[in-house]
Amino acid sequence: MTAFLGNILGALLKFVYDTVSMIGTEPENFSFYAMAVIVTTIVFKMILLPISLHQVKSSRKMSEIQPKIKEIQTKYKNDPQTMNIKMQEVYKEEKYNPAAGCLPLLIQLPIILAFFKVMREPTIFAFKDPVTYEAMNKAFFWIKNLENPDPFLWGLPLLAAATTYLQSLTMTTASADPQAQSTTKMMNIFLPVMIFMAARGFSAGLAIYWVVGNIFSIIQQIISNKSYRKIKEEN
Repeated sequence: MTAFLGNILGALLKFVYDTVSMIGTEPENFSFYAMAVIVTTIVFKMILLPISLHQVKSSRKMSEIQPKIKEIQTKYKNDPQTMNIKMQEVYKEEKYNPAAGCLPLLIQLPIILAFFKVMREPTIFAFKDPVTYEAMNKAFFWIKNLENPDPFLWGLPLLAAATTYLQSLTMTTASADPQAQSTTKMMNIFLPVMIFMAARGFSAGLAIYWVVGNIFSIIQQIISNKSYRKIKEEN
């Protein structure tokens, strides 16, 4: 499945590269390849936007009904059957499907993995001629070749970690459950640290994809949060 999707996304990367290559003279330190990675990431995120918005909406709904669920879990902790019935009643009353929160992630996962494969193995999925690919300029400002990891820790690894942290903050919803709050805070720190460590070994092209994707998600989330607050105030 990921190989099939990888061929489609690889064709998209190659198409974008061919398109940006026609804009004129290639800047020495900002290669057409780097531009293609950035534009392809934005196009990729736009394709996934409806799924992402559905997931945000589902998470927000779950956060709203969480106090009712918590109350039922506490009240019927010794009667699992009744607890389950009461929770289903809340889901039905609130028109919320618990599976709806996981489904968008399950749909996105193979697509994201396929895009990772494209960025990790561009000569298999996008640029089928190895000689032409080797001859391409792959510079991105201070990075001479996007196939290699960023030589500076303060560069893309730090940007990848920082944008992951900011994205986590924008996506965090308020919870009345102290345990859930504690878990969220821990994940908001743990995940960026993991990304920082991983990005030190990523090809820089893959790290650019991660940073641009995070920035897109942060902007999307800020706009979504503002719209949600405005609707709440009007109601």
